[in-house]
Amino acid sequence: MSEPKDYGVSSDGTVLADEVIERVQAEAEAGYDVDDLLKRRERGRPPMGSAAADALAVRLDPDLRASVVERAEHDGVPQGEVVRRALRQYLAS
Repeated sequence: MSEPKDYGVSSDGTVLADEVIERVQAEAEAGYDVDDLLKRRERGRPPMGSAAADALAVRLDPDLRASVVERAEHDGVPQGEVVRRALRQYLAS
């Protein structure tokens, strides 16, 4: 008899061994509750407003980038929030 195969570890630390894979496969074959799946989609980044947010790629010189990182750490916010605040302030002036 061969040893059970290890397929790695899930994001929550569960070892993905043969019995786990078989259980998940059986759940998938039995079908999922669509409402339950939609509830799971609520995870992730919160919306920034009433519409979907757009991403904008911007090149920053190393000194400016370091300043953004430093300010974000100081304020305890993501770097993107520092950039959004700065843009709002600049555009409002």
